[in-house]
Amino acid sequence: MGTSWNLTAAVHQEEDWYVARCLEVEVASQGRTIEEVLANLAEAVALYLEEVDAPQRHVTATPLITSFQVPGAA
Repeated sequence: MGTSWNLTAAVHQEEDWYVARCLEVEVASQGRTIEEVLANLAEAVALYLEEVDAPQRHVTATPLITSFQVPGAA
């Protein structure tokens, strides 16, 4: 059995679609609901990792996720 991965997704909405991007692997997907986009992303990442040699080398550490402020325009 293969390695199990716990990965992070950044999700945003573009009109009627949600777009999700994996933060540890350069893979993105889309779907009509959050549940659908996450399922699609998981499938896309799994397919990607099946195709590459030494998949652990293609999964980077989860980046620091934080918020910051930008001053408003005058």
